[in-house]
Amino acid sequence: MTVDDAVLVPLPEQLAVRAREEPARIALTFVDYAVDRSGTATSLTYEQLFGRVCAFSARIAARQRRGSRLAIVAPQGLDYVVAFLGALRAGIIAVPLFPPDLPGHSGRLDAVFADCEPAGVATTSAALPSVRAFLEARRRTAGVVVIDEPGLDGTADAGTRGPARTVGQAPPVALRAEDLAYLQYTSGSTRSPAGVLISHGNIAANAAQAAAAYFDGRAGLTLVSWLPLFHDMGLVLVVGGCVAGGYPAVFMDPGAFLTKPVRWLRLLSSSPGAATFAPNFAFDFCASRISAEDAAGLWLGDVATMVNGAEPVQPRTLDRFARRFGPQGLRPEVIRPSYGLAEATVYVCGSAEPAAARVLQVDQEWLGAGQVMPASRSGRAGEPPGEPHGLVSCGRPVGQLVAIVDPATSRVLPDGMVGEIWVHGPNVAHGYWRNPELSRTTFGQLLAPDLGGPATPGRGATVGERAGDRPVGPWLRTGDLGVLDGGELFVTGRLKDVIVIDGRNHYPQDVEAAVEDVHEALGRHRTAAFSVPGDDGERVVVVAEISRRALDGGWDPATVEQAVRGAVSDRHGLAVHDVVLTRPGSVPRTTSGKIARRASRQRYLAGGFSRVGSAS
Repeated sequence: MTVDDAVLVPLPEQLAVRAREEPARIALTFVDYAVDRSGTATSLTYEQLFGRVCAFSARIAARQRRGSRLAIVAPQGLDYVVAFLGALRAGIIAVPLFPPDLPGHSGRLDAVFADCEPAGVATTSAALPSVRAFLEARRRTAGVVVIDEPGLDGTADAGTRGPARTVGQAPPVALRAEDLAYLQYTSGSTRSPAGVLISHGNIAANAAQAAAAYFDGRAGLTLVSWLPLFHDMGLVLVVGGCVAGGYPAVFMDPGAFLTKPVRWLRLLSSSPGAATFAPNFAFDFCASRISAEDAAGLWLGDVATMVNGAEPVQPRTLDRFARRFGPQGLRPEVIRPSYGLAEATVYVCGSAEPAAARVLQVDQEWLGAGQVMPASRSGRAGEPPGEPHGLVSCGRPVGQLVAIVDPATSRVLPDGMVGEIWVHGPNVAHGYWRNPELSRTTFGQLLAPDLGGPATPGRGATVGERAGDRPVGPWLRTGDLGVLDGGELFVTGRLKDVIVIDGRNHYPQDVEAAVEDVHEALGRHRTAAFSVPGDDGERVVVVAEISRRALDGGWDPATVEQAVRGAVSDRHGLAVHDVVLTRPGSVPRTTSGKIARRASRQRYLAGGFSRVGSAS
């Protein structure tokens, strides 16, 4: 597929067309579980959404100049989408964020405000007190606009009552594909939050790429999401998919999912041709937390696509989820592993084939040495094969190029060799906000000339080009490690997270997976593995949260620690220097739910973890 200029139309213009051509069709539905535990649904048609966006755009354009920043500091809901699209229509740079009362992330919010210096803040009437308190405590002077202020919603009635009647419209500003649309702040799993510069063309291109990869022009789909709108995957799925793709979107608050994960599957069950995206942990979370009683009423046989991405996809997760919900009609082939990152808007690769995900069983020792070798024939002469390790295919890129590169030499590596994942295409962002040095090193990479081929323009790259025909640059270096096999991408881990012991690479997510399986006292997806300096080289540290149930019911710290050390030794041949058993909620996480390993390492070195039990 080639993504050309014909599809790089800014979202506000695409919304205007949909409102004109299909005004009465439902665009968005938000299901609110805050008041009614069974959920209250509120919808907007394309005409109603356009009316509200136009009204908000006029209000914000009267307050801020074009090119200034508008921080969206609001809870999940229809108002959030209105503010985002309204800012884009006015030529104002949106900054999708979260309310100040999101637990554990006020410091990140403060850092983002200091970095982007927003001229305005958009919030809802419900969140207004906490937003004002946040601004006053930090002596910030940004003007506050209330998205749901009565009488200024751009429609004759609130919600879905009555036909839309646009009020207070201002003519839209002329938008170009290369104009900056919003700042997508990274989740901060490997560094301080950085604002990724996403253009109008980037989001339009990426929405088209994802639709081509996962939906292939299929009609009758409904997008279902619990992902936060301030996260790249949630934003592009709900807003990009609804406006650019023309698919109705049904979404809810992330907290509603975490409180009761069956709500996600119920929305999938009740939405015709449902398509959804979620990180790997969400599939494990559902498999372990949804009771047989709750699952009994589900039917997942009509689900079209379940994209598993945002963190390394684990083979055991795919198998566990498919087996758990097979009785509810779930077909394994609808689960589509994928890979993406904010610096590429979100989507890079996806498993688009209507078949169960491909899993390579490779030798773990060879993988640590940087090469993929099938476990069945990895043994040297007279020696048995090594320990097998499963790698899940994240599919192929659509509308962009992916290369596996030696980061030290910038040379493209052959298939089967592990290297850094580099990306080139119209969805790749323009850089980082006010950080030219980091932008150059991340977004301005050039392939070694003898293998990269002649330089070509950065847009319009097509899939399937031969290695010698690749453009020299610019390429995005992702910081992630992976390998290509048969044109498919297999992600192995993050470059900065890799644990290097005695010259061999060990991937922390694999160490963490080994730990979480060994004792019922350990919480799932609550472990961080990393290395720290020692007198004789790097040493391995494992920080693991004890589950609340174990803390309440009694457990033996010495037994748990011994099990952790034994599992890491048996599966990875590593001696663990220190095992920290700590309380639930202690291991740092990003706003998107990933384990923040660098933050965990820093907290450990500062003595910031409170140990439970007396094993250490």
